[in-house]
Amino acid sequence: MTTQPHSNGLAMAKSIESIITAGAAEAEKLRTLPQDTVDALWNSGLMHWMNPREAGGQEPSLVEMLETWLELARQDATVGWIGIANFPSAAFSAAFLEDDGFTEVFTDNDNRITMGGQFAPNGMAEVVEGGYQLSGSWSFGSGTGHSQYVVGGFIPLKNGEMTFLENGMPEMLVAIMPRDQINFTDNWNVTGLKGTGSYDYNVQDIFVPEARVFPLFTREPKRGPDIFKLGVMPLTGAGHAAWALGVARSALDDIFQVAKEKTRMGDESTLGNKLTFQRDLAHHEAMWRAANAGVFEAYSRVEAQILDGQELTPTMRADMRISATYATEAAKDIVTFAHLAAGTTAIREGSRLERSFRDMYTGSQHAFINEKTYTDSARILMGLIEDAPGV
Repeated sequence: MTTQPHSNGLAMAKSIESIITAGAAEAEKLRTLPQDTVDALWNSGLMHWMNPREAGGQEPSLVEMLETWLELARQDATVGWIGIANFPSAAFSAAFLEDDGFTEVFTDNDNRITMGGQFAPNGMAEVVEGGYQLSGSWSFGSGTGHSQYVVGGFIPLKNGEMTFLENGMPEMLVAIMPRDQINFTDNWNVTGLKGTGSYDYNVQDIFVPEARVFPLFTREPKRGPDIFKLGVMPLTGAGHAAWALGVARSALDDIFQVAKEKTRMGDESTLGNKLTFQRDLAHHEAMWRAANAGVFEAYSRVEAQILDGQELTPTMRADMRISATYATEAAKDIVTFAHLAAGTTAIREGSRLERSFRDMYTGSQHAFINEKTYTDSARILMGLIEDAPGV
């Protein structure tokens, strides 16, 4: 398996910017993407772009994924979030499902499959003949508002007891479930990322065939490029990093424009002529460039090592996770600066700066880029522990 370079994901993203921008306000009202935006993601090719070629994808490189996710988030944080939720959910399933499950989910549906949901193992399932009897409840199922299949992480039980892997961790699996088996809780009333359709959901005692299940921490793709050897966690981290950088880029771009035009009450000239603003703008632009460079350096370096046949080490994973968490923290500072500097311009509904502020603070609450990613990574780098599954 090899990565095929030069997919046109970035061009696809730029080609639908007008549709994404036009649908931003409606998405917030609907609390999920409007159909025009969903159709644009499909018609552009983006919705299945990340998939293995057998599932209709283009098998982009990791750097191309970062660039495309960043661009979508720059256009609109909600659609950027959908890009790091729906695209990888389908791609992981297409890469890791056994042949029977792949055929049922992808081939039999002409590869036109949207997936969303939560990979965290918040379900429990008794092992039964041919599969699993699953019950569980998951929160923040991003992209489930328009998904035909929903994923849910779970812990399998044999005679009511957990099974353990060689590293001492309990076995954790991911189930792929048809939408009509899901009970959705209509509770997505939030501060930011309102249009992502990130509903809570649950299932009660449903049968999931073994063919529609794969191990959460597997790094052995059944199809697709070698980049899937990174596994779910590092690729998910890449998405969060790119999303944060894209939202921060939009805030910087917007404040550049505001600074040229805005004269605040009592000031003699535009915001852009104030020395304190100039200093702060340059500082936060440099912060963005440093975070962006750190993410692309860490992920491109590890990608090259994997494609060269090297094994993915805990240190390599820690390097990527540190860059993703730092990028998110830097992006939050950048968006805060831009929001404050813009003054009343940034508090009016419909302003991208207003949405970026709410969306950034909501997205930065995600457990995937919390403080523990730093502490676990630091312990790996210092040799205090050999590995941490969450990195």
